[in-house]
Amino acid sequence: MSLSVGQVAQVLIALILLVIVAHSTAYAFKALKQPPVIGEIVGGLLLGPTVLGYFSPGLREHLIPSTGPAASALGVVYELGLLLLVYLTGTELHGRATREERRTITFVALSGLLVPFTVGLAVAESFGVEKLSGLHGSRTTLVLVFGLAIALTSIPVISRIMLDLGVLRTRFARIILTVAVMEDVVLYVVLAIVMGIAGASSGDAYGIGTLLKGESLGWQACYFTVAPVVFLLILVRYGRRLFAALAGMRWNLLAQRSPTAFLMIFVFALCLACSGLGIDPIFGALTAGMCEAGAARGDQARETLRTISLAFFVPVYFAIVGLKLDLIHHFDVVFFLWFLGLACVVKFTSVWIGARLAGQDRTASTDIAAAMNARGGPGIVLASTTFGAGIISEGFFSSLVVLSIITSQMAGVWLARAVDRGGPLLARVPEEPGRAGAGARSDDRQEAASA
Repeated sequence: MSLSVGQVAQVLIALILLVIVAHSTAYAFKALKQPPVIGEIVGGLLLGPTVLGYFSPGLREHLIPSTGPAASALGVVYELGLLLLVYLTGTELHGRATREERRTITFVALSGLLVPFTVGLAVAESFGVEKLSGLHGSRTTLVLVFGLAIALTSIPVISRIMLDLGVLRTRFARIILTVAVMEDVVLYVVLAIVMGIAGASSGDAYGIGTLLKGESLGWQACYFTVAPVVFLLILVRYGRRLFAALAGMRWNLLAQRSPTAFLMIFVFALCLACSGLGIDPIFGALTAGMCEAGAARGDQARETLRTISLAFFVPVYFAIVGLKLDLIHHFDVVFFLWFLGLACVVKFTSVWIGARLAGQDRTASTDIAAAMNARGGPGIVLASTTFGAGIISEGFFSSLVVLSIITSQMAGVWLARAVDRGGPLLARVPEEPGRAGAGARSDDRQEAASA
C-alpha cells in the first residue's frame, strides 16, 4: 500500500508543478479578463504532450508520470478534485425568479435544452458516431454524450463572467443562472444514465449495477433513468433536513470536533451511496451540494471546504484535464470546426427563438443566447468523465474540452460588450428586506465556485 521514497518524490514534484502552473496561468487569464478556469486548463496543456511532451517527452514523463504508482496517486487527487468541483456546483443550484421573469425562463429552458439535445441526438444518429467511441462506448451512450455536448450550459463560467462584469444581481443574471440550474440538473441525470449503461456493459459496474450485467439495453436504460431521478427527488425533498439533523445530533462527535470533516464525509457518503446504486459518484457529489446549500450549520464548514478545494484539488483537476489533451496527435481540426459550428448555431438559435417567443427584444435575446452558449466546467466534466470511463475516444475528448474553452471565451467577450452597451435586462434586482447578507454570501459563492 505504501509508496517508495522515489515514488513519493515523483508525486510531490508533479503536484507542486501542477498547482504552481495552474494558479499562475489562472492569474494571467484573470488579468486578461478571461475565465481563470481556462487558464488552469492551459497550464496543464503546457505540461502535457501538446507542449512539453512534444519538445521533451522524457522530461515530461519524468516530471509527471503517466503510468505506475505515482500516476495512480495523481489519479486519486484528480478524482477528488472532480467530486469537489461538482459538489461546489451543487451548492449553487438554488435559482429564484420573479413571476415576471418566469415566462422568459420557461421558454428559454425548454427551447434551449430540448431543441439542441434533440438536434444533437438526430445528427449523431445520422452522422455515425462509431469513430468517436472509446473502448467501452456504445451507440446509445455516444449519441447521448453528443446530444449533451450540444445542449449544456456552464453555471461556473457564466456566473464568474457576470460577477467580474458587475451584473450578477441583475434580471439578466437571474434569468441566465436559473435556466442554467435546470440544464445542469438534466446534464447530471443524463450523465448518470450514460455512465450506468457503460459500466454495466463493460463489467466495471459496482453495487447494484453488477446485477444488470448481461441484461438487455432496455432494462439497463430503464434502471439508470429511474434510479438517478428517484435519488434526486428524495434528496431534494429531504436532503437539507437530513444534513441538518445529522450535523445537530449530540452523538455526532465528528461534527462537533470538525464540521468540515463531517461535511466531507457527508459528501463522500452520498458519492458512495450512488456507487452502491450503480450511479456515477459525481451525482452524489451534486446532490450533496444541493442538500448542504443554505444550511445554517454548514456555513463555516462550507467556506473551509471551498477554500481547500479551490486552492488545491480543483486547480489540479483542471490542470490534469489540460495534461490529458494531446492536440498534436489526437485533435481533428476539420471535425472540430464542424462540431463547433454545429454546437454554436444550434444552441444560439434555439435560445434566441425561445427568448423572442417569451417577449424579449432582439438585443436582449441575442445577449441571452450568447451567454447560454458557454459550456465551461460542465462541458469539461462531461468530457473527462466519459473519457475516463472509456465511452469516448481521445480525439472526441480533446474536441469537447476545446469546445468548452472557446465557447466560454466567446460568451465572455460578447457579455463585456453587452455591459458596455447597457439595456433593460441589466437593471439590478431590488434587494429583499433582510436578505442583504445572504445576497452577498451568494455572490461570494458564485465567485469561489467558478475561480
